[in-house]
Amino acid sequence: MSKDAILGAIRRGLKRGPLPADQRAMIDGRLASHPRHLIPARSRLPRPEQVALFVANVGKEFGTVARVADADAVPTAIAAYLAQQNLAPRFVLAPHPDLAALPWASAPMLEFEARRAQPDDLVAVQHGYAAIAETGTLMLPSGPERPTTLNILAETEIVVLRASRIVGAYEEAWDLLRDGRTGGFMPRNVMLVTGPSRSADIEQTLELGAHGPRRLHVILIDDDPAALPAP
Repeated sequence: MSKDAILGAIRRGLKRGPLPADQRAMIDGRLASHPRHLIPARSRLPRPEQVALFVANVGKEFGTVARVADADAVPTAIAAYLAQQNLAPRFVLAPHPDLAALPWASAPMLEFEARRAQPDDLVAVQHGYAAIAETGTLMLPSGPERPTTLNILAETEIVVLRASRIVGAYEEAWDLLRDGRTGGFMPRNVMLVTGPSRSADIEQTLELGAHGPRRLHVILIDDDPAALPAP
């Protein structure tokens, strides 16, 4: 059933007639222009400070960040984090070409399978699409190369993110997603992840891992020279 047929059925159920021309023009204009809401001033920073703000906000939300000089250092950084957390060097990996191209032979102790996550997977390594500095949030759209189950099922989630994909505000992250869509279609699902899963619903006691991973670790590849800290 087409979108117009679905909306028409809803209008008939609400005993409304066809959408007036002025309302349709307003909706079409809004969809085409992507108007901005208020942009917090805290995200309007030079690139080094913007990336530093993202790192600081991840920490405020109980996540951790390790910065590496280039993609070649990612396997070693993953091995070091798993050892630090006393976790086995096994994980499920997003079947993304960027992750498949990493030099995994540099960390031969690692064992992984490239697939979607299963309930018994303890560690997942996800490909980071983009991130928002103002809140330390990761944007993780769904797709065959970036399964959503990796964000939910494993107790520990590691996200490999390039510094060049960090933006200041949410609107800029949605711009990246719209510009990169294939065939005009948006992803079926877009997860905005700010820190590990947590809840304080029971006796106001914070519990990590309430609805998903209890650990969130970002491996940040410093691929943007303009975003490097001052020497």
